[in-house]
Amino acid sequence: MPLVYVVDDESNIRRLARLALTDNGMQVQTFSDGEEFLQALQYTQPDCVLLDWMMPQLDGLQILRMIRQNPKTQAIPVIMLTAKSDEMDKVIGLEIGADDYITKPFGVKELPARVRAILRRKSRVEQPEEIEVIENGDLVIDQKRRKVTKRGEEIELTTREFDLLFMLMQHPGQVFSRDTLLDRVWKTNYYGDTRTVDVHIRYIRQKIEDDPSNPVYIETVRGVGYAFRDDKGATTA
Repeated sequence: MPLVYVVDDESNIRRLARLALTDNGMQVQTFSDGEEFLQALQYTQPDCVLLDWMMPQLDGLQILRMIRQNPKTQAIPVIMLTAKSDEMDKVIGLEIGADDYITKPFGVKELPARVRAILRRKSRVEQPEEIEVIENGDLVIDQKRRKVTKRGEEIELTTREFDLLFMLMQHPGQVFSRDTLLDRVWKTNYYGDTRTVDVHIRYIRQKIEDDPSNPVYIETVRGVGYAFRDDKGATTA
């Protein structure tokens, strides 16, 4: 039975989430503030976290950063609960490391469906990968160590940036639409704008390209999506 942590300062939201999830065969533990949640997280890691954006003291984004910065918890799927509907707010959360968004008020059928989708994605991610290291010119990505280097210098990427870059480097020369990248990298029923892919590509280019305005690794295929160029002699190991 999957364990889901619900972190929200509104008691009615906690009650609704508990009811919706337990009725769908999930074990639920609720927390009214971030400090209580973080303390519990030290002892037991759940299968998924539902995290409210706006809370007193520690807000959801601060907590999300802590989760992603801790090696013991960085792989836990996190769904943000928020009354914010602005696209850029969602992009910010996704960039920090949220796996999905649910806008409050949410439906009792939607919530467990989103959690199940996240859990399916987690199950797929935990499957062993055949390719661990890919080299393309000066760029090397190590899937097992989750490390990227260029000319021997390590490049720091967020979790989502790493997954997106690895996906593209696994298939040099293949063009992927934004929708396909959302499906394969985010691996969940993401209902937001595909613009989040563009945002992540831009950040990756800023980190791996000598001249981000004239990229040599990730190519934009106008009207379609993106491809990792195969003219640099990609090899796998």
